[in-house]
Amino acid sequence: MDINIGEKIKKLRKEKEMSIAELANKSDLSSSLISQIERNMVTPSIVSLWKIAQSLEVSVGYFFDEEVKDIANPIVRRNERKKIIASNNNAMYELLSPDLNRKIEFLYITIKPGDYSSKDLVTHEGEECGIVIKGRLMVKMKDKEYILEEGDSIYFDSTIPHKYINIGDEECISIWAMTPPSF
Repeated sequence: MDINIGEKIKKLRKEKEMSIAELANKSDLSSSLISQIERNMVTPSIVSLWKIAQSLEVSVGYFFDEEVKDIANPIVRRNERKKIIASNNNAMYELLSPDLNRKIEFLYITIKPGDYSSKDLVTHEGEECGIVIKGRLMVKMKDKEYILEEGDSIYFDSTIPHKYINIGDEECISIWAMTPPSF
């Protein structure tokens, strides 16, 4: 199933009676970028999508969640995970939770060698905890850097600006729990 993020942004913006210029100003993005995203000419970065979601007062998950899953079936099969590919195309987020209508979300994040989860440090409400399953990961925060090896975990307040960087020479795979859901 294809998800039309641009169409959803445009529809929500119009429902809130907001112009492209107003959304651009509120999200600290350019009007031309918002217009290109709405027309699906460009795929927004994770950071841009966070800014747009925050400006429209929804979670990032709003743009991806198509339906509420049957709670009686709590299983998410490997080949049925919702995927979000960062605009650098080198980080992929897979939702391990059945949907985004829960109090916590779990993400399976894959980052190629030398790449990162987002270009800029991000901040959002809540807390997160992650564990490195494969590779080496640097969690860069506003004033500190933490190096995680396979099996290492980290827990922090998500309001601290942060990003993940693969500092190894192989793909880095990590699993993250975030509450409240930020996607």
